[in-house]
Amino acid sequence: MERNGGRLLVDSLVALGAAKAFGVPGESYLAVLDALHDAKGRLDFVNCRNEGGAAFMAAAWGKLTGQPGLCFVTRGPGVTNASIGVHTAMQDSVPMILFVGQVGTDMKGREAFQEIDYRAVFGTVAKWAVEIDDADRIPEILARAWTTALTGRPGPVVIALPEDMLTSLTDAAPLTGPARIVEPAPAPAALEEARAMLAASARPLILLGGCNWTEAGRKALQDFAEQSDIPVIAAFRYQDQFDNFSAVYAGEAGVAMSAHVKALIRDADTILAINTRFGEMTTDGYTLLSVPVPVQKLIHVHASDREIGKVYQPTLGIQAGPNAFAAALAPVKGNWAGWRARARAEWEAGFDLPPQPSPVDMGIVTAHLRDVLPEDAILTNGAGNFTVWPNKFYRFGPKARLLAPQSGAMGYGLPAAVAARIADPDRMVVCFAGDGDFQMNCQELATALQYGAQPIVLLLNNGIYGTIRAHQERQYPARVSGTGMVNPDFVALARAYGMHAERVERTTDFPAAFARARASRTGAVLDLDISPEALTPRQTLSQIRAAALKAKEIE
Repeated sequence: MERNGGRLLVDSLVALGAAKAFGVPGESYLAVLDALHDAKGRLDFVNCRNEGGAAFMAAAWGKLTGQPGLCFVTRGPGVTNASIGVHTAMQDSVPMILFVGQVGTDMKGREAFQEIDYRAVFGTVAKWAVEIDDADRIPEILARAWTTALTGRPGPVVIALPEDMLTSLTDAAPLTGPARIVEPAPAPAALEEARAMLAASARPLILLGGCNWTEAGRKALQDFAEQSDIPVIAAFRYQDQFDNFSAVYAGEAGVAMSAHVKALIRDADTILAINTRFGEMTTDGYTLLSVPVPVQKLIHVHASDREIGKVYQPTLGIQAGPNAFAAALAPVKGNWAGWRARARAEWEAGFDLPPQPSPVDMGIVTAHLRDVLPEDAILTNGAGNFTVWPNKFYRFGPKARLLAPQSGAMGYGLPAAVAARIADPDRMVVCFAGDGDFQMNCQELATALQYGAQPIVLLLNNGIYGTIRAHQERQYPARVSGTGMVNPDFVALARAYGMHAERVERTTDFPAAFARARASRTGAVLDLDISPEALTPRQTLSQIRAAALKAKEIE
């Protein structure tokens, strides 16, 4: 059967199991849009308002579902807008495929209208960047892209689609399904050596990361940790991958890392690191473990050989998938019960907070959410000081999920929440957003309206770029520059997008306001009155400034 390249691509994606694609339409891939017209109900196109928002949705889809999130954008300005989502997917280690309309093959290399060399631009941002110049090769390259996005360390693939290639006819057969690839399992000898190292230690620690865990894999790891009584910490923004209610869970190694988590990593004598890439945030700027050879004995387990030894030389490196490794583990015993108990107690103590100097106290708000949100709630956030509330003061059970960017990208939270609602319309999705963070992609409220995928947005409105202001006051105290904001009427804006919206000016008003938001069939935006003073849970803006000024006086 002869068909054009656009139809061959869409038919192959349907066969691979793709159900949704996010994007902004462009004339460079009209043949794909035409094919998607006939694929409605099998592969639906979600029409977004900005390519950055669309790419964030695809990245969030990959993180939530474990399958490649798909994004279609046009060339030049379209793909450069979408690049933020590619970078986020890479740092999050999530599967994603970005399809980009490209100039015709007869124009390449001339700097034609909106032309970009995608291999050059995305070669260091994506896991793989490729261009398909021959429609006959669409099935071959797409199959490789799908596998590349999912295996080893998952990540984003960028595929450029020249316009004339998409319209050319081919009799190549579409794909019939994805390849079935089994996770690499640990070598038995390596597994026994790892168990022996843990058994011989006095202060063992498990550090886990990544999103490509299965339910069985997570349960196997939890069973091992609990039966072995070893404390567990999660890598930056992956605390939803381990049951926080387990007695062995002890916190998250990420931004604003608590003192007890730093001490756990620093003082551990053996660390079993599974599925983590040892980023800057997880290691407190690479200070908690010596580079390149840590003082701690390090067992690094990862499906990708490129991650083992990339920063830290392990005592024992094991190339294995996280689920296969966890399934093969057998409990170990040792004399470290006190070590584990202290770790858990210190994590529990971290929930005790002083009153926040703000009309709306987020400590009380987050405690209320812990009580009322369903066990399978999905929380999302972008970037800013406000993320401390969902990241440090919420407890994720085995069914709850967190969609938050390791890249620290502002504007991720709202598109991620929309994607989550599209993926699972019956689950409650709550987006935490700062006022600056929200305005990066607030236009995606229109996407939410169009597809009936409205989340509940908690908008922490303090009138400043809070994270930058905090750093500013620490380094250049009392010299405010470029961090103040004049905001719109967020309630009126949200209502214009068809959502329930209200301003919450007192902590005591929040429970009733949230109940109304939860009851709304249109989603909701709650504009929370947050004082700039309440920049961190335990230190006010004035205290940050005063400490910095005093330090400068001493100098």
